Amino acid sequence: MKLNVLIVLLICHFSKITSQENVFKAEELSINQFVDGTLLIPNNIENPPLIILIGDSGPIDRNGNQNFQKNNNLKKLAEGLVNNGLATYRYDKRIVKQIRKGKVDKNIMFTDFVTDATSIVNYFNEKNTFNNIYILGHGQGSLVGMLASKEHVTGFISIGGSGKSIDEVILEQIEQTVPGLLAESKVAFQTLKEGRTTTNYPPALESIFSLENQNFIRSWMQYNPQTRIAELNIPSLIINGTKDLQVPVEEANLLKEASQNGSLLIIENMNHVLFPILGDDLENSKSYNESFRQLSPELIPAIVDFLK
Repeated sequence: MKLNVLIVLLICHFSKITSQENVFKAEELSINQFVDGTLLIPNNIENPPLIILIGDSGPIDRNGNQNFQKNNNLKKLAEGLVNNGLATYRYDKRIVKQIRKGKVDKNIMFTDFVTDATSIVNYFNEKNTFNNIYILGHGQGSLVGMLASKEHVTGFISIGGSGKSIDEVILEQIEQTVPGLLAESKVAFQTLKEGRTTTNYPPALESIFSLENQNFIRSWMQYNPQTRIAELNIPSLIINGTKDLQVPVEEANLLKEASQNGSLLIIENMNHVLFPILGDDLENSKSYNESFRQLSPELIPAIVDFLK
């Protein structure tokens, strides 16, 4: 009797997996030598909308993971959207491929990420397979997405995106944590703004101001997200969670105020990696490396409503 029950349960489990897999088809797709990703297309829907997912800062892969941060949030987001009839393309940031090959480009720039996102938009626009193209940027990907949304993009979605330039963000963090280093840091950033390198910075902030990082930081800090989102003449959805440890809700408000066609959604208890957190900051931090967690239940319906 127990064996028969087990067999039935296994058959039901297999059937459930099969039915989920049949909802969409997946294709590994390289756009160019820098961009490798995964395209998900819903079955039985002709020319669905396409959402291009752009990951956060660091060597983020197409699933939203990097060393010591494996939560699969971008994979879960992509699959949740395709289950609602929306095609998705998510991709490894170019530095991921470089790390895997052991050939990291020390001259990589923030603008390279914008070039990659723009290349993806142009690729799908030329294919003309999807009726509309949308960009969804998470964290740093929010600013990248704004800059890549100038042409051929129907709408833009920001999740956990900063409303301030990266130098302002870093200076605020320094003021809150090590205020004694603030004056020197301001001088260092000003030097970078002037197009020069510097060795006059606090040694404790070597990870930020090292000479090999300065060109990258300079290429990033030239963009103010409020200015860039104001330039978009397409509908925008700005999403932030109340439990986001990295980007406070106030920054989402800045983007909303600057946007011409923006709507704002604040999701209660959602953190930066898109999970609902009911506990303290320790639970919040641990969740970055907990792939068993599910996305905040309000997130995908809100995106689907925005697109429809």
